[in-house]
Amino acid sequence: MKKSQITYFLFVFLFVISASSSKAEITLPAIFGDHMVLQQQTDAAIWGTASANKTVKVTTSWNNKNYSTKADSDGKWKVKVSTPVAGGPFSISISDGKTKKLNNVLIGEVWVCSGQSNMQMTMSGYFNQPILNANEDIATSANESIHLFTVKREKSMEVSNDFTGEWLECVPENVADFSAAAYYFGRMIQKALDVPVGLICSSWGGTRIEPWMSESGVKNFDFVNLPDKNMTGDFSQQTPTVLFNKMIAPMVGYAIAGGLWYQGEANRNQPKEYEKLLPGLVENWRDEWGIGDFSFYYVQIAPYDYGQAGMNSAFIREAMLNAADDIPNIGMACVIDAGEKYCIHPANKEAAGERLAYLALAKTYGKSGFEYSGPVLKDMTVEGQVVKLTFDHAKNGLTTFGKKLENFEIAGNNKRFYPAEAFITRQGITVFSPQVGEPVAVRYAFKDFVVGELYNTEGLPASSFRTDDWEN
Repeated sequence: MKKSQITYFLFVFLFVISASSSKAEITLPAIFGDHMVLQQQTDAAIWGTASANKTVKVTTSWNNKNYSTKADSDGKWKVKVSTPVAGGPFSISISDGKTKKLNNVLIGEVWVCSGQSNMQMTMSGYFNQPILNANEDIATSANESIHLFTVKREKSMEVSNDFTGEWLECVPENVADFSAAAYYFGRMIQKALDVPVGLICSSWGGTRIEPWMSESGVKNFDFVNLPDKNMTGDFSQQTPTVLFNKMIAPMVGYAIAGGLWYQGEANRNQPKEYEKLLPGLVENWRDEWGIGDFSFYYVQIAPYDYGQAGMNSAFIREAMLNAADDIPNIGMACVIDAGEKYCIHPANKEAAGERLAYLALAKTYGKSGFEYSGPVLKDMTVEGQVVKLTFDHAKNGLTTFGKKLENFEIAGNNKRFYPAEAFITRQGITVFSPQVGEPVAVRYAFKDFVVGELYNTEGLPASSFRTDDWEN
């Protein structure tokens, strides 16, 4: 055989060996990588692709245990690994003949944080729209026990296997570009629980709730139309299912403690539908994840002057308040005292994040000794011209922190509301108006823009509310 032929066959042999080796390389979705956080004390799923029908071995450093599975004919594989109590850093090795190693893996509490622009808003803020105290909070944010993941904003008509993003350490340059509401939530629960925390932010400003639901979830609502998947050309991020498909579906099954939601402005003109859609989204995600009724907490949108166009946004706030009682393991954080009349993105994101954290600490983690909700209307009684209101979540009473109660209104059977005198009593609040001889209904802070002044003594505000069910 000529030397040139030997060289040729040697080249072909090496090419085949090289191609075979590259095909054997483990590929993981973006949610699995260095600096990842896995949910503690659970069977956490890990998945990816390898060579078809190859055996995949996963080794976890915290217990040096090996897990094996066989990739299917498409190369897809999935295993569940047993995670210990919170700790780390650890490593995970994954091999099908060629090893991929994940380093600086923490075990702790993982939360998915989603919604529209108020969840998307980073610690750096938007242009001309700052985050209160952000510069100091960013400068002092270094924390080895918090890791951050931001999902790139993309959309898809079909369910996707992956999205774009990476796990990052909690240092100032990364915190500056991370969701402020999510960061303040994570900072508080990490401090309170003293465990690692993983925060996954998947959000898109200006979006409605319907794009964040899967096809099976949307089908539960006859007032939402599924898109035509064969449509040509570009499509809006407002299209039902398209954000779930690309920004949520690729991490479905990833072990989590719960979800956070900050959205509603884009749906404000359909409060009756939203009151159904919000718990519907939660149940949809729980069905998709298949890990039980995980905790889900959301921020009631803040007051803002929307102008004359559309409905009074108090109705969407009411829908969000009502939704908190619809299904188990959910709760609402109220920020009625943090809104801004001329900015739809309130600067006080610390209030949103920490009030979400109170809910999680009390309801998910069973901590006690503090309050997690603002006052919630319990009963209304009418005594002549006077209305008396009592409240839950006010065991130590109510306060305005020195402000006057100016946001109560009262009406009779004619449905005309008049500004009311209101004052705090030992039992709750007494309300009356000289212009209403026989009151039948009371409203509190039921306007587009308002600065709530009613709190429990623990400093958490009461939501806007009403005792009537009139159309306007």
